Amino acid sequence: MCGLRWAEVDLTLGTLETAITRTMVSNKTVIEKDTKTEAGERVLPLPQGVWEALRKFRARQAAEKLAAGEAYTDSGMVVVDELGVLVNTRQLREQHAYRLMAGLGLRKVRLYDARHSCLTYLANRGVLDHILAAWAGHTNASFTKKKYVHPEVENLRAAAAVWDGFHGGGAAGS
Repeated sequence: MCGLRWAEVDLTLGTLETAITRTMVSNKTVIEKDTKTEAGERVLPLPQGVWEALRKFRARQAAEKLAAGEAYTDSGMVVVDELGVLVNTRQLREQHAYRLMAGLGLRKVRLYDARHSCLTYLANRGVLDHILAAWAGHTNASFTKKKYVHPEVENLRAAAAVWDGFHGGGAAGS
């Protein structure tokens, strides 16, 4: 997310292209590099809410750039502060995401876990395996399912009902 450039976001078509990753080394140095695999380089349609948020954020950035004048660093990156300075993943997590979660009264969840939650949600609502893999930027759909998709309690409840049918169970305590 912190490696996303505005040039890779099409606010007209509502898509984003992933082509690079940014990795922080030793909490100091940011290294830009290609995605791990060709599957990591992809064009994704933006969910409507994300599309609208990016439009608003782009307009806000333009206003911040005008207000800051020459003090603004125009990097072309999406995730920057009000002076255009790049925000790294640690800053995004600690200064923004965790504060937002606390402000909304939500428990603190690692941003990386959102990837698991997203893929689990999509899988449990019928999104096909090869589409999940493409969404995640994976070459192998079975890897995506094995590593990122976790059963929800309601899905497991169906297994409990089958077990009840097998051993004649039903009412509790019988």
